[in-house]
Amino acid sequence: MGFRTVVVSTHSKLELSLNYLVFKTPDEIKRINIDEIQTLIVESTAVAITSSLLSELVRKKIKVVFCNEKKEPFSELVPYYGDSISYKRIKQQICWSNEAKDLVWQKIIIEKIKNQANVLSTISNDDSLILLEFANNVQIGDITNREGHAAKFYFNRIYGENFTRNNNNEINTYLNYGYTIILSQFSKAIVAKGYLTQLGIHHIGETNYFNLACDFMEPVRPFIDKRVKDLTSDNFKDKLIEVLSETFLFDGQKQTLSNAISLYVASLLNALAFEDASKIKFIKEYE
Repeated sequence: MGFRTVVVSTHSKLELSLNYLVFKTPDEIKRINIDEIQTLIVESTAVAITSSLLSELVRKKIKVVFCNEKKEPFSELVPYYGDSISYKRIKQQICWSNEAKDLVWQKIIIEKIKNQANVLSTISNDDSLILLEFANNVQIGDITNREGHAAKFYFNRIYGENFTRNNNNEINTYLNYGYTIILSQFSKAIVAKGYLTQLGIHHIGETNYFNLACDFMEPVRPFIDKRVKDLTSDNFKDKLIEVLSETFLFDGQKQTLSNAISLYVASLLNALAFEDASKIKFIKEYE
């Protein structure tokens, strides 16, 4: 399993040689063993990539993310085929009951708000307790939208009273970048298990290719929020990418966040398949 996140941010050519990704510019040539790569982020629009390299990256299930001219994650490479029993699993996915989806969504939102409270506890213990009250009042399917009410309170406390997620500012630039990197990991984990990212349990956007990944990633967003709170513009992308390699806890065991995401996704899919939300195991900060 790969462990490196490779970012290509300069005018260059990427090609395949034996089992190596070869990075070429007029001034240098670098080689990286493909088996070491977990994610490739093509940040520059002036990068040429050979089809043989792309095919090998897909074959080895390496996530490839492409950025736009603003260097913002914009799209990714998705294979036609995932798990060998994906047909069976997609049929199961289509048949997930509304009751199971609502119970799982309730658990996801409770955990998300608890994680938001944990972030807020570093600023105000009283405000953190208010968020925990929101978490305690999440109903099945979150029909009273405790998530939305908690989010407004949370973001205003952590980033200022005038902050909204629609603002065009540095904080939202950092958040969007971090969330997209995390979303990519969730998408990879879901496809690897043979399921469709388009079919969500709560997100149902007709043009959203990643509805299910958006659902599953909700409790992990506060991990990004916490780090963005202390970020500056210097190398912020590198610092957010490094989160994937940080140590977290899953089921009492230390894991990198990227590994923990795969395990967490598996537990969610198991909970939906067996209609048992108690099977969900969440990722925890390693203090």
